[in-house]
Amino acid sequence: MNNDSSSRIAARLKERISTSSPGSRLPSTRALVAEFQASPVTVQKALQTLTAQGLVESQPGVGTFVRAVRTARPADYGWQSAALGSPQVILPSTSSAMRSVSNEAISFHSGYPDRELLPELLVQSALTRAARGDTALSRPPVAGLPELQSWFARELGASTPTGINPPTPSDAIVLPGSQSGLSSIFSAVVGVGQPLLIESPTYWGAILAARNAGVRLIPVPSGPEGPDPAELSRAFEESGARMFYAQPHYANPTGAQWSPVLADKILDVVREHGAFLLEDDWAHDFGINTSPAPVAARDDSGHVIYLRSLTKSVSPAIRVAAVIARGPARERILADRGAESMYVSGILQAAALDVVTQPGWQKHLRNLRHQLQARRDLLVRGVHEHAPQAHIENIPKGGLNLWLRLPDEINLEQLTKDCESAGVIIAAGNEWFPAEPTGPFIRLNYSGPNPGGYPEGMRVLGQALKHNKHNKH
Repeated sequence: MNNDSSSRIAARLKERISTSSPGSRLPSTRALVAEFQASPVTVQKALQTLTAQGLVESQPGVGTFVRAVRTARPADYGWQSAALGSPQVILPSTSSAMRSVSNEAISFHSGYPDRELLPELLVQSALTRAARGDTALSRPPVAGLPELQSWFARELGASTPTGINPPTPSDAIVLPGSQSGLSSIFSAVVGVGQPLLIESPTYWGAILAARNAGVRLIPVPSGPEGPDPAELSRAFEESGARMFYAQPHYANPTGAQWSPVLADKILDVVREHGAFLLEDDWAHDFGINTSPAPVAARDDSGHVIYLRSLTKSVSPAIRVAAVIARGPARERILADRGAESMYVSGILQAAALDVVTQPGWQKHLRNLRHQLQARRDLLVRGVHEHAPQAHIENIPKGGLNLWLRLPDEINLEQLTKDCESAGVIIAAGNEWFPAEPTGPFIRLNYSGPNPGGYPEGMRVLGQALKHNKHNKH
């Protein structure tokens, strides 16, 4: 025998296949052994090579056949345009606050705290225990684990004044993150096409959820101290709205905190108009110079729907929040949540409860307060020293963000690009407005990674502002 190599046989067969029709049968192994004067093993290796390349296919007991060569063609999804029709709501792409960037960048854009500000050991231990417990294999109630409902109710009840009935555990509904709660509340309580009063500027996720629910947004201007009660009352009267969405404590993005006097006035306006206040207490655990006293604690007649999340303060991987509501509004929200997600993962609920009931949780919050203050003050000094053109409207008493007003002539889009090209990521403020922005703003997160890079980041911002202003003229 010639003992021809398998690669040479494969090459010869490939030439033959190129001129054969799909489905053509190759000679049998015995015939190929005779043709190439090779061993059966060598021929089999050659056929296996061709099979791996997708040129032939073998059918046991029948033979080996030439495969049809499929050429790539562009996908055509045009039929879907007709099937889907025009979208009722055109939603924006993912927020700039949710972007992932390289570790080398100096990042001020994210809405989440850095990993070193999280109770990492508490979270890891809690997840381990939860995975070993009953919640790993059981279905929790639709409204949440009773123990976690009780914790959320107690937390709010701790701020309840004398004479006001505190919330009960059954008033709480556990959520897979506050974003889902916003969606359910807007859908179930406000309704498609109905008006919703909303602070301006405000949390971009609330704007997104409201638009997705098809509600009509009515902006209510809100400054460093909060909204004007007279403006809010006028907005209720003119729009006929029955809900006002607000963040009374450490608002995202402005950092504003309502005074107790303002909170009482706002609550009076809401009651006067037979409406709801949706209180988003997202930053409850991020107090620096003050501690939040929820507006919901002042109300036991069902006017305040209270939303609190643990996602940012415990871990982004543990998306657990709760809404506390009373009366028919609570039942509508629960029905919507049941239809949307049925229940929240029992493991995540058990882990969240474990973390916040450990003795180390309160110690973590005390340390967090000091760390946030140090980071906030470091960033404020950096702005004053390197980017004085950016005006800090309010030094927040808590939360995660600084809100900066820029000169009117600044091209915000170009500014963000110039900063990014220099390795500094900032978030343009446009998406925090439910209507047209009232000027050029940026939001800077002082809880992000690498606080040692804050001075350099502000130096880059200052240079970009000077360059942007110079080019404008």
